Amino acid sequence: MGGHFLSIGECMVELSQAEDGLLRKGFAGDTFNTAWYARACLPADWSVDYFTALGDDAMSDEMLNFMKAHDIGTSNIRRLRGKTPGLYMINLKNGERSFSYWRDSSAARQLAADGDRLRTAIEESNVLYFSGITLAILSHEDAETLLAELRRAKAVGKLVVFDPNLRPRLWSSFDAMHTMIGEGARASTLVMPSFDDEVSHFADDSIAGTIRRYRLHGANMVVVKNGAEGATVGTDAGETLVPAVKVAKVVDTTSAGDSFNGAFLAHYLEHDDAVAAAHFAAGIAAKVIQEHGALVPPEKLQAAG
Repeated sequence: MGGHFLSIGECMVELSQAEDGLLRKGFAGDTFNTAWYARACLPADWSVDYFTALGDDAMSDEMLNFMKAHDIGTSNIRRLRGKTPGLYMINLKNGERSFSYWRDSSAARQLAADGDRLRTAIEESNVLYFSGITLAILSHEDAETLLAELRRAKAVGKLVVFDPNLRPRLWSSFDAMHTMIGEGARASTLVMPSFDDEVSHFADDSIAGTIRRYRLHGANMVVVKNGAEGATVGTDAGETLVPAVKVAKVVDTTSAGDSFNGAFLAHYLEHDDAVAAAHFAAGIAAKVIQEHGALVPPEKLQAAG
């Protein structure tokens, strides 16, 4: 029947390694990556929009045009005078990535400052997606504004999806991160954490423990991603492990989790079967980690799943 998918967060300028020591420019960010893969996997009767703030510089113009060219809606994006997008660089070693960031003056830090625009965008959407990074880059007041609107959306039956995506360096303290991640989960219907993050930053000793904690916060469903070990779907009916799809060579794990999220949501929205959606998403993620960069062209994903 189609619908409106809204992803809320920060898209950044991405620099990744190319040949001969050169760098390749692109655009990416956790919630934008998920929007990209949702768009690639959803049928045409679904719209996928992005909610953020950008500057008034040439790079912001280029980013906006990139989104439009790939059928990701931009009508909810604010333009702020004198601001710019954030930037990050991917450092790769044996297929594993680390990141260097330049985002202090990013326009996206003010994405929730216009509460009326935020409320309108959420009210017009059926599915809302955000992350711990979305919350971390906002002022406390703006984060509370966003959470209040998401709680309203959940209360009226919209699907609110949260990836905690724990990044301690973005938070003032571990206590602040723990508190706001809990609030993000309370505002959500579905939580999609990564188990290695939860072990490192919440000291979880099992996937069952991670599922239990987020369900106690109020999530109806929890899908825990665990890299090569697969993903576990936790609902009222119990827990189901879905294995990862094995690949011969991992090239770049950037966006592995984001692509899983986007593909999972696309399949789930069409078929209402979380376990089948996890199998489909595992196939998409397997394609993504065999390519460079965060955004793999849709045509390279067609054989997945």
